[in-house]
Amino acid sequence: MRIEYDKDSDCAYIYLDYPIKEGEAKKTIEINNNIIVDLNDKGQLIGIEVLDASKVLSKKALINAEVA
Repeated sequence: MRIEYDKDSDCAYIYLDYPIKEGEAKKTIEINNNIIVDLNDKGQLIGIEVLDASKVLSKKALINAEVA
C-alpha cells in the first residue's frame, strides 16, 4: 500500500496495488463527496481517492504520505 498526498489540492490517493498501470482502473465509483474508488476489470479495489484529505485522514497518515 502507498499513499500520495497533494497538499495544494488537499487530495490523497491510496494505492492498494502500486503502481496502477494506465487503463487498469476499469470502473470508478463515488462512495460519497470525499471518497472515490477505482476497481480493476475483476471488480477488485485497486485505489482510493480521498478529497479534503486533511479533514478525512489522520495527520499521521498525511505526514507519512508521499508528496505528489
